[in-house]
Amino acid sequence: MDTKENTSHQLRDSLKRAGWRVQEADTEVRLIPPDISTPLAEIDRLLGGSGSEDDSEEDVALVFTLEYQLRDFLAENIETITINGERLKLFVDQTGRDGIEYPTAVGPIDILAVDEEGTFYVFELKRGRGSDKVVGQVTRYMGWVSDTIGKGKQVIGIIVAKSIDGKLRYSASVVPKVYLFEYEVAFQLKEANAISGS
Repeated sequence: MDTKENTSHQLRDSLKRAGWRVQEADTEVRLIPPDISTPLAEIDRLLGGSGSEDDSEEDVALVFTLEYQLRDFLAENIETITINGERLKLFVDQTGRDGIEYPTAVGPIDILAVDEEGTFYVFELKRGRGSDKVVGQVTRYMGWVSDTIGKGKQVIGIIVAKSIDGKLRYSASVVPKVYLFEYEVAFQLKEANAISGS
């Protein structure tokens, strides 16, 4: 099956016929493989992957498994991130609450950061592919920040995903102060056999 030509229901039914279990909740549908050791190449085959011989299991696996892992990694490294030449730091409110999963009246913001000028940065994170629906999410949070804790300050939206599709690019292209970023995960082994002298 081709993920670009088949609906999500057709893909789900195909996986069910292959022995996958379906768990449905109010906000998500989970597909559980019949054997937890199912190789990623088999999953790619079932879903009709890109078909490129350059794709390997390692390439497919180099994503954050859960969104909170991406959030925590970015939050821990926020001071190394530069946007428009400005270094960021986590926002901390008057109560000492930091900007990780920052609670608002319109839902929690994945990461809320500020720069030295006091500009607010609202991060919306997607561990996989970002769709154009995320523009509505990030602008909702930006509106809340502008109307409450960020009155009189500039508010910028940052969407981070493993891949940004064309629909999202078009949506964001007409929304001022919303920036798109794709993340890459790199893994490297460093030889550590040598014993260092004291």
